[in-house]
This record gives sequence, C-alpha cells and structure tokens, in this order.
Amino acid sequence: MEPENILKGRMAESLVEELLKKSGNKVYRFGYEAVLQNLTQLEKAFDRENEVGERIRSIPDFIVINKQGKPFFVEVKFRTDLTVYNKDIKQIGFIEKFWKAKIIVLTVKQPYFRVSNSPYLNEKQAWNLISLRDDRDFDIPDDSIKACDALAEKYYKKRNSKDN
Repeated sequence: MEPENILKGRMAESLVEELLKKSGNKVYRFGYEAVLQNLTQLEKAFDRENEVGERIRSIPDFIVINKQGKPFFVEVKFRTDLTVYNKDIKQIGFIEKFWKAKIIVLTVKQPYFRVSNSPYLNEKQAWNLISLRDDRDFDIPDDSIKACDALAEKYYKKRNSKDN
C-alpha cells in the first residue's frame, strides 16, 4: 500500500473512533495493528497470505459498546468509490466468517459515513450500506455527524475531487 492510502485509512479510523465516542459509545482499539504490532515487525516469519495470517489481518479495528451496553466489532474502511474489488471480497469474507463486525465505510461522497451489517454484499457483489445516521445501534446525533462530515469534507473530498 502507498503511504498516502495508509494515512487516509488511519485518519478514517480516528474519525470514526471520535464520532462513536462523542455519541456516548465506549470504543476500544482492537485491530491487527493495535493488538498485534509485534507481528507486523516479524514480516519474514509471519505469512500474511495463509489462512491464519488472513484471520489475524481480518481482526476488526474496534470493539464498541453502545449506550445500552451491547458490544459490537467494528471494522473501518476508507474508499474513494464504493467499488468492491476481488481482494475486498476475500477480506470481507473473513470478517463475515470470523467476526460479523459492522463495517463502517468512509467515502468521499455524501453520506460520508456508511455502515454495512452482515451480509455485507448483495447478490451483485456490491455493498449493502446504509447511512451511519440511520444505524440505531450507535444512535449518533446529527450534530456529531455534521461535525465529522465537515472534517471528511476538509480532508478527503477536496483531495479527491476528481472522483466526484
């Protein structure tokens, strides 16, 4: 991956984390990078392409406990468009099989924050998405969405205007 894409992905994770926290949810970092940093340093000894490697890489980014005390796994994705690629299908398959996480997708078009629940893809292999605003599990107030929309607009949309 290119450094710019890695940075955009990490920014997306941070934005989603703050949005969920601001809305009264408890958010705990959980993903591969957060929990298993030592494995990332052992690149030669750690085969990312075998089944164990794929399972580890599919660990969702967060554990979120909503205001009612219900826990969820949450994976965050940044996408300039909502095309589902072959590599996505494989990773989404592992997330679905092992975690049943909510996948929050940050895009460069309104609504910027969208969520997919299992099954993540429809019969045409396209995302099943709703606006995060409409997801009652996290109950995110409009003012919080608007504040994070402004940040998404500032840091993503202008830099990807050719995609709009």
